[in-house]
Amino acid sequence: MEYIIKINWDNEAGVWIATSDDIRGLVLESGSIDALMERVRYAVPDLLQENNQIPHNQTTLHFCAEKSERMYA
Repeated sequence: MEYIIKINWDNEAGVWIATSDDIRGLVLESGSIDALMERVRYAVPDLLQENNQIPHNQTTLHFCAEKSERMYA
C-alpha cells in the first residue's frame, strides 16, 4: 500500500508539519524535516492499526515537502 505524506513549512511557528489525506489522525510537527520524517515512520504503523487500515504487504510512504518564502528586491 502507498501513502502520501504532505510536509509543509509553517513560517510563523518555525516548524515542519506532516499531514496525510490517506492516514487519518496524522498531524506531526518538528523543527527539522529529517526528525519529522523519522517521527512519521514511527507513528504510521500505530495510526494504521487504530484506523483498521492494516496493510497486507509492504507499506510505501511518499514524502512531498513544500516550503515557500517571500523575497523583496
